[in-house]
Amino acid sequence: MTMPESPFRAARGSSIEPLAVDDGRSLRDAYALFPTGVAIITAISGGERVGMTVSSFATVSLAPPLVSFSVALSAKALEAWTSVTTFGVSILADTQGDLSTRFARSLADKWSGVAVRQGEAAGLPLIEGACGWLECAVHERQPGGDHVTVLGRVLSAARNREAAGRPLLFFGGAYRLVSAEGGDPLPDAAMWLHGW
Repeated sequence: MTMPESPFRAARGSSIEPLAVDDGRSLRDAYALFPTGVAIITAISGGERVGMTVSSFATVSLAPPLVSFSVALSAKALEAWTSVTTFGVSILADTQGDLSTRFARSLADKWSGVAVRQGEAAGLPLIEGACGWLECAVHERQPGGDHVTVLGRVLSAARNREAAGRPLLFFGGAYRLVSAEGGDPLPDAAMWLHGW
């Protein structure tokens, strides 16, 4: 099989490195260039708590308030994620990398010793100490390649004032922190360029 020619032809001495889109490792390297927040998605399925770490969490719409996340078709808890009617989102703080790693794995008891609070709108388990929390009702599920994307309508939202400015980030295949200095803020006009 011949490799399709990349539109990013590297000139001699260029810093541009073409990445193969039909190679999983190479494509992961491309995806890893996009920094994301880290969240733990939670639900109750068959009377049991389920949870998983995602970096695919995204805001979709303000009116109506919609968010999304994706779950791999190979996930052990796929059946739960394709049948629950509500889910919680805990947006992790920079001190919660260990919880992110725990909920990213297939462990027998991910919840052992984890401090949770019960959501007020749907009674969902939410991770204590997170930057913020959402409770959502499943609005739609959409298959896409090797994942299913779950779209949820936000029922409730809360912010942790002590941790809100310290989210856990994922970039380049590793956890990252927001700089304590925070850098220079963008001009106010920049928010209009991002659709908000």
